[in-house]
Amino acid sequence: MAKKTIQRFLPDPNKIRHHKSLKIFGRLLQDANLWHLNRRSARGAFAVGLFFAFIPVPFQMVLAAATAIVFRVNLPISVALVWITNPVTMPPIFYCSYLIGTLVLNQPEQHFSFEASWPWFIESLTTIGPAFLVGSLVSASVAAIIGYFGIDIVWRRSVRKAWLIRNK
Repeated sequence: MAKKTIQRFLPDPNKIRHHKSLKIFGRLLQDANLWHLNRRSARGAFAVGLFFAFIPVPFQMVLAAATAIVFRVNLPISVALVWITNPVTMPPIFYCSYLIGTLVLNQPEQHFSFEASWPWFIESLTTIGPAFLVGSLVSASVAAIIGYFGIDIVWRRSVRKAWLIRNK
């Protein structure tokens, strides 16, 4: 059941193979293990995708794809999960990451207002930047661990349920 549920939401592998930002991987995308869906590839892909979803860098899809290729986990899942952080969800997720960073670094929360300017960005690297980056790394790691073990548990339970139904 877990496999069928996941497959319903996966994008078409041909669309991913021919995506303009993933063409840099060329022949590496031909590895069949990147497209198989089993427990091992799914749990690794969830970890990779969720990790890069919480890392505030451009080209998250490319980084998730490269990591999926290195670890030979399901590429479509890795790339699709990066889109958890999209223009709508990014502000609250990254603000929570900042708050987590202030807790980890034991710093007081600083009030700031966002500006889309280079001087503001440079200044924020020294003021809110360290807490934001540490919080993002902690959030990414926790999300990856929860995704890895969470999908493993769901997968095992669905297989066990299928076996019980089959043996009746």
